[in-house]
Amino acid sequence: MRQTAGSLTEAALEKQQASMRSGMNCTAYDWLGAHPIADGQFTGTRFAVWAPNAQEVCIICDRTFWKHGGFYLNSSNEGVWTGTVPDMQAGEQYKYSIRTHAGNIIEKCDPYAFAAEHPPKTASIVSNLGGFTWHDQSWVEQRRRTNWYEKPLQIYEVHLGSWRRPKDGRRYLTYHELADQLVEYCQEMGFTHLQLMPITEYPFDGSWGYQSTGYFAPTSRHGSPHDFMAFVDKCHAGGIGVLIDWVPGHFPTDEHGLAMFDGTSLYEHSDPRQGFHPDWNTNIFNYGRFEVRNFLLSSARFWCDKYHVDGIRVDAVASMLYLDYSRTSGQWIPNRFGGRENLEAIQFLKDMNTMLHGEFPGILTIAEESTAWPGVSRPVYDGGLGFTMKWDMGWMNDTLRYLRRNPIHRRHHQNDLSFRSLYAFTENFVMPLSHDEVVHGKHSLLSQMPGDQWQMFANLRLLLGYQALLPGKSLLFMGAEIGQWTEWNHDAELDWALTGIDTHAGIKRFVKDINHLVIEHPALHERDCTHDGFAWIQADDAANSVYAFCRFAKDGKETLVVVLNMTPIPRDGYGVGVPLPGYYREILNSDAWMYGGTDVGSGGGVQSKPNPMHGRAQSIELTLPPLGISVFRHEPQAPAAMNGAKTTT
Repeated sequence: MRQTAGSLTEAALEKQQASMRSGMNCTAYDWLGAHPIADGQFTGTRFAVWAPNAQEVCIICDRTFWKHGGFYLNSSNEGVWTGTVPDMQAGEQYKYSIRTHAGNIIEKCDPYAFAAEHPPKTASIVSNLGGFTWHDQSWVEQRRRTNWYEKPLQIYEVHLGSWRRPKDGRRYLTYHELADQLVEYCQEMGFTHLQLMPITEYPFDGSWGYQSTGYFAPTSRHGSPHDFMAFVDKCHAGGIGVLIDWVPGHFPTDEHGLAMFDGTSLYEHSDPRQGFHPDWNTNIFNYGRFEVRNFLLSSARFWCDKYHVDGIRVDAVASMLYLDYSRTSGQWIPNRFGGRENLEAIQFLKDMNTMLHGEFPGILTIAEESTAWPGVSRPVYDGGLGFTMKWDMGWMNDTLRYLRRNPIHRRHHQNDLSFRSLYAFTENFVMPLSHDEVVHGKHSLLSQMPGDQWQMFANLRLLLGYQALLPGKSLLFMGAEIGQWTEWNHDAELDWALTGIDTHAGIKRFVKDINHLVIEHPALHERDCTHDGFAWIQADDAANSVYAFCRFAKDGKETLVVVLNMTPIPRDGYGVGVPLPGYYREILNSDAWMYGGTDVGSGGGVQSKPNPMHGRAQSIELTLPPLGISVFRHEPQAPAAMNGAKTTT
């Protein structure tokens, strides 16, 4: 006998369903999906799923022996199937069993599920997100008042499954274990934010989370939804922000996922010239459908709302902006004006940023966008896409290409590093050294550096120091801070044993010190996004491969001078023009012995002299360490007693 699930008759449901085909509904997770009910009169779970082309939809679970024909849902004019299953409780697994228009039976996980089984199992899990007590009210209030353009932002990118593993290596660390260890580590190392590679549930470990099937479910690899809430809450208690990677650009073709959800191309375009991504063998969302836009907008809002995350980094934005991305002539369809711009995706990104910044002041939205698309991090009202910041992929490519060169050849490529100044303030930039630079045969950052072992470590310190000291915010992928030799492996933890070796311990200490330097010195963060916080002193000394620049705090309260020697030759008596007369105290030297260097430096600081140089009335005479970066802080007067130390940090 057909058993029919109870109907949903709330007036609110009718209003929500009416919003499916028009307007913007960013809270669809409040009514679509599985929602436990226990109101004293009825106990069970309410279900709602969008499947407009299905002939019938039912819930399958243990009680139906996972066979079609158990708890049928009721259809509606909007294509949403609804119903309640009596006595179904949080923790029970379920799927939707759908009879397609062609008469086939397909089984799908819930697009709006709050939890899912541990892969390779694929069932959704009824979950109640209520009942968790948050303790981060002061953090959220402070975030609301924070101007991140003027605050230090040192981001540590982490893949939770391979940062650390338990000693036996047979399981993942739980969210609770990760919180205990990661918060303390970030505090020690001077990272202000964690950026988690995608934690939205995904079936294949090798996708690293970038092919998601659960846009509302934190991966069960590390625990339950409440466990992830506790992770975020503990990060906030420790003063660490949490960003998550989010992937609205494409989704996998797994049979239990969004692909051909009701037997038709529902979430994706039916034409592969629009709906299939050739690079990743994935489907592309149909941003022109209100139901799909609302699904993605709701997902973006969900993580800020229910999990208090501090922002999202949106993956592969360039692939969303261009209809011909990775396609040749004849493989793509122009927009209605004959152009290559994906107008629907562009509008979606603008709507997403407008909604998130309006509802959650102080959160960050960061775009991974690799082209010259204008205004990615400019407000929507000013013609931009509305992101807070954008990854500076040009800086990453130019800098790595330069530092991979043998120092003897760098004199011929001086403009590789100075070129950034032409566009440095056209966007609000994050300079990334991400997981993308240490996979697919590229080797680790340390292994990409040229020269003998000493030069490789010195070049890595140059790279990491240059990243932190330029205008812009910084992102570093895990493992670089300990000088890992091997390429990142998502199936194993980082090689933490290296930290017991002096050279690797020196890299770790250097990253720690330079992160804290950025935090403690306003000249290194207050004007990251404005041109008046930076000035070149020397950018064209190709013969010596030397660069020098100034960083300025607001209101003239601090001036720093940064000098880089990109060769292994120490340079004694090197003159550098400076903006102010006074004493220039050496506050960081990457060649200090504690970092594994040779301890060449400028004796702790130098007094300026009225010798004009580099267009400035004053100059200082320095000893430049080999493959070294030195930072000097201006002080109006020299200290009363010089201690004669060779270097200082």
